[in-house]
Amino acid sequence: MTTEDNKKIAGIPVQASVNPVASQAPTNAPKAPDTRPPFAGGRGGNTGYRGGGGSSGPRRGGPRRGERRDSKERIKPEFDTKVILMRRVTRVTKGGRRMSFSVTVVSGDRKGRVGVGLGKSIDTTLAIDKATRDAKKNMIRVNHTVGMSIPHDVYAKYSSARVMIMPAKGRGLIAGSAVRNVLELAGLKDINAKIMSGSKNKINIARVAVKALAMLPKMTKLEAKLDTKPATPTTSNTPNAPTKIENK
Repeated sequence: MTTEDNKKIAGIPVQASVNPVASQAPTNAPKAPDTRPPFAGGRGGNTGYRGGGGSSGPRRGGPRRGERRDSKERIKPEFDTKVILMRRVTRVTKGGRRMSFSVTVVSGDRKGRVGVGLGKSIDTTLAIDKATRDAKKNMIRVNHTVGMSIPHDVYAKYSSARVMIMPAKGRGLIAGSAVRNVLELAGLKDINAKIMSGSKNKINIARVAVKALAMLPKMTKLEAKLDTKPATPTTSNTPNAPTKIENK
């Protein structure tokens, strides 16, 4: 006896057998369209589903290695500043020693304005900022020629420092120590400067250079025209000597 006969005897209902091949849907039926959104990201091509590239959408985070950030251009400051002296100083108080920094800077726009400033603070950055503000307060305008030189020699003395500044046409800037820094930031050229004293104090040397430049008088329009006029070669007024004719 089979299993179905046993179920009939026991009174259990028997289900009809189902053909698995007939229950399957026909293979040529159209498939439903895929409504999933494309995946942007991962590795692979430019677009597509998961596994495709991510160039179709914005990239998270910063730029890739080698790419440049779209940063704003830095605005160039009006004055150039150069530190000529930085030293650590100590002040003795009741509670002990208090250390700070003293900074001396030279500021100029390289167009005829220059100044020297001094600043003190417990931090070097704050000291430089104070010195820069002090240099802008004590700035002078140099009465230079059209060729950014000086009209004549000038001599000045400040404390124990003495300096002489002379025009040197066509020779460039010949100076040393803090005098050169002052003349460069003032934008002057074709100048020969000489430190006449034995003092090596850069603060006094820078201040005496500024004092000497402040003593220059303002050039008149006629002097400015003469300064820009090119030099003409000098010719002798003596007549040419007669040439001798040799008889052959």
